[in-house]
Amino acid sequence: MDATRITYIEEANELLSNLEIALLSLETDGSDKSHIEAIFRVMHTLKGNSSMFGLAKIAEFVHDLETIYDKIRIGEMQLSKNLIDCTFLCLDHLKNIIGDSELNEPANNENHQKLISQINGFINSTTGSAEAIAPTVEEKHRRSYHIYFEPGESVFNNGTNPLFLLSELATFGNCRQVAHFKDVVSFEEFNSSTCITFWDIFLETEKTANEIKDVFVFVEDNSKIEITDLSGGSYLSDKDFLNYISLTGGTAKKVDMTGFKPKDTEKQAEIIAGDKPQLTLAKKNDSKEKNVSSIRVSSDKLDELMNLVSELVTTQAGLTLYTENNRNSELETISENIEKLSRRLRDMAFGMTLVPINNLFGRFQRMVRDVSNTLGKEIEFITEGGETELDKTIIETLTDPLMHILRNSLDHGIEKPGDRLAKGKEKSGKLTLKAYYSGVFVYIQIKDDGKGIDVNAVRKKAISKGLVKEEDNLSDKQLFDFIFHPGFSTAEKVTDVSGRGVGMDVVNRNIQEIKGSIEVDSRVDEGTTLTIKIPLTLSIIDGLLVTVESVNYIIPLSVITKCYEVNNTEMLGNFNRLLILDDEQVPFINLREEFGHRMDAKQNSQIIVVNNGERKVGISIDQIIGEYQAVVKPLGKFYKQQDFISGASILGDGTIALVLDTNKMVELYTKNIKINDKKWQLN
Repeated sequence: MDATRITYIEEANELLSNLEIALLSLETDGSDKSHIEAIFRVMHTLKGNSSMFGLAKIAEFVHDLETIYDKIRIGEMQLSKNLIDCTFLCLDHLKNIIGDSELNEPANNENHQKLISQINGFINSTTGSAEAIAPTVEEKHRRSYHIYFEPGESVFNNGTNPLFLLSELATFGNCRQVAHFKDVVSFEEFNSSTCITFWDIFLETEKTANEIKDVFVFVEDNSKIEITDLSGGSYLSDKDFLNYISLTGGTAKKVDMTGFKPKDTEKQAEIIAGDKPQLTLAKKNDSKEKNVSSIRVSSDKLDELMNLVSELVTTQAGLTLYTENNRNSELETISENIEKLSRRLRDMAFGMTLVPINNLFGRFQRMVRDVSNTLGKEIEFITEGGETELDKTIIETLTDPLMHILRNSLDHGIEKPGDRLAKGKEKSGKLTLKAYYSGVFVYIQIKDDGKGIDVNAVRKKAISKGLVKEEDNLSDKQLFDFIFHPGFSTAEKVTDVSGRGVGMDVVNRNIQEIKGSIEVDSRVDEGTTLTIKIPLTLSIIDGLLVTVESVNYIIPLSVITKCYEVNNTEMLGNFNRLLILDDEQVPFINLREEFGHRMDAKQNSQIIVVNNGERKVGISIDQIIGEYQAVVKPLGKFYKQQDFISGASILGDGTIALVLDTNKMVELYTKNIKINDKKWQLN
């Protein structure tokens, strides 16, 4: 497959994703015409791209679908649920045939003909269905427009010919076009690939401003386009006006409409482009810096960039160490500058690999719609914090876990409308997907207002499976954690959606692979909230380099609250595992003891207090070396069981430092510790 076809497929899939989001928004609010405009614009772009690549069957299919929404846009047809359902089927079909444009697959060809028949049925109808959602009427009468069109200088580079756009405008009605040319300093400086022509266009038509605006859909991002409604008056039948504009042709200035006002013309009203459907264009990249807002880069190149930045950080650490051992003022200056540049480059590279989580949220809206229809439930799906950004690798890993959780909420969490009404709830259930920042972590919450999880049922199931004893006194949180045990399910019956006892253990495992954690909070008949906590990125962290028995370890700075120095006698024989730090009792973990090393009572140790959820925990180490920018590398399959180690980093002198996951360390340590009144006691 050639590069141009790959580019087409990538852009087409992106357009189809945007179309799906616009359709879901339209189904929620059929009276908002901006959704119709968004759908029409996406279809128009997809049709144009398909035509440009010679994919006639896809272009014709989208053109027919576009015709329906054009009828809705101008008020000749009403929107209906049947039409939206058909459009979703067409959307799924387009996803399938993007790679089979000639319909070589019999199933694709059969489905293609079936959908074309449905589309033609809607085109020949005046309502689309007896069940109309909301009519959109737009009054049409002949008006005069002044259109100023100044293509971007690089418009030729993407194969666009502005004359074709002018020809299309001429088909709208009575049209007069006045060409202008930008000043060229000298023949030697003239560049034939640069567009130096711009136009004043005067048009009398029944078309609306939005329909005129659609002509420029492929060039609006890098062109200056102004559409002014002249609000009455037949300019093009006025001889004085025609003489006036003819004198301006060939000049380097646009027509000054203040120099001529027909007697029957009202005051000009400029229409400025925007999201509202009655407005049109006033877009212009006034500075050269804005001409290119973004470019498409393959994920492989971004991955390679991150690898190179990681190597640079490691090399910079070696340079810093060499500088410390060889005192030289010039070398120190160079080393400091390189360290600053490497940090800026690291932050810039991270910014390039971060993706708004809204891209992930958009995938679930369609799934929630389809599953809720299958289950016969009414669902209000709310997404918040879509602008939150995450590493693209993390987002890819989160897709399946979030899909499992949402399906479980729809199937087992939210009740059917009749059951909800019997409980005094609203008929439609509410499912919320929310993301937000907290420090260097991102939290994702899935919350429903359904029947909740019966903690007693979870306890009985855990006892029956031998996971807990009858006499064990466990908190609700500890009991809810059994939900993530393999094969654990309290569902009364198996459905096609969920309830087979598989999925939630996979959810937990996938989240742990990206060094995240998940918690459950639920109340019977109130609902369930699952909270996922994940780091912003995994490859490079700012950490604190420490030692235990001459072995190097790195603790992420993001979890550290404060550091203290204590005498070892305060920890030896401390059965409560508590230290008094700043007049506060803080439980601690003695790493020398945990790693099998003896402790000298005459020596001091460093206590690093870290955050573990809502509590603070002290970590005892021998010595703090200092802050360190660590490139985290995986340990490999032979060390997968060491959950409390996130990975390893190569120091400037070539030695290895292990990166500690303090949250996991505390979790493993407390498995054999009972917590009572903030005191830790050994079993």
